[in-house]
Amino acid sequence: MSDSISPAFSLEFFPPRDLAGQERLVRAAKQMLAIQPKYVSVTFGAGGSTRAGTADAVRTLRNLGCDAAPHLSCVGASRQDLREILLAYKNEGVRRVVALRGDLPSGMGGDAGELRYANELVSFIRQETGDWFHIEVAAYPEMHPQAASVSADMDHFVAKVNAGADAAITQYFFNADAYFDFVDRAQAKGVRVPIVPGIMPITNHTQLLRFSEMCGAEVPRWSRLRLSEFGDDKASIRAFGVDVVTELCQNLLDNGAPGLHFYTLNHAEAPMAVWKELSM
Repeated sequence: MSDSISPAFSLEFFPPRDLAGQERLVRAAKQMLAIQPKYVSVTFGAGGSTRAGTADAVRTLRNLGCDAAPHLSCVGASRQDLREILLAYKNEGVRRVVALRGDLPSGMGGDAGELRYANELVSFIRQETGDWFHIEVAAYPEMHPQAASVSADMDHFVAKVNAGADAAITQYFFNADAYFDFVDRAQAKGVRVPIVPGIMPITNHTQLLRFSEMCGAEVPRWSRLRLSEFGDDKASIRAFGVDVVTELCQNLLDNGAPGLHFYTLNHAEAPMAVWKELSM
């Protein structure tokens, strides 16, 4: 990263489920406008279960002045479904999407949709809309939990980039070496798009371990031991989390990461605390 280029920050939100959640989303987004995010993204439920909620949240965030990027999953969707979603976003002036394979929700069985992989979705978006959308894809520094091997996972990532992705956001991690190793290996395969580290603030010990188990992110043993020692002391957990995550972010930025993508969980306090501690 050149000294003349400032790191770009971005934020992820999820669609609120009720009025209280809607108010929390707006409150958090307004607080985090201080970060001057390059864009914000909005998640898409398994099998498209939050399709309308995602679109509503995108509108809400755009009304606040944010460049909002809806997540789009191909699982459980036909080409026509995807075509309609893309056209609706294009007609509203949305210029950015996050293209993901997505997960099958429980009960959907084998109905995986007409497109099976994220690289097929990226190709479809390009075929349907040309260069209208800036396309972000996912990257997994510690390997996707369903990948057959590290090399196979890298091949899947390269296929997404070659299909037309403009940039990538990583799954969160707490080991900076995993990120830098992934970037080095991707660049050795010819990848030249920015690979932005995904950052998960630490605010809840149980929730963090549950999320990490599902997505294959490693929580270092020393961190797990410290967190378990805090018990129900939320203030100590949050203070420890800010210190650990700030050190990780500073390391990433100091060594060339093009920016940071904060998984906010629709709360501003922890991401803002980390951002304020960073030396840039």
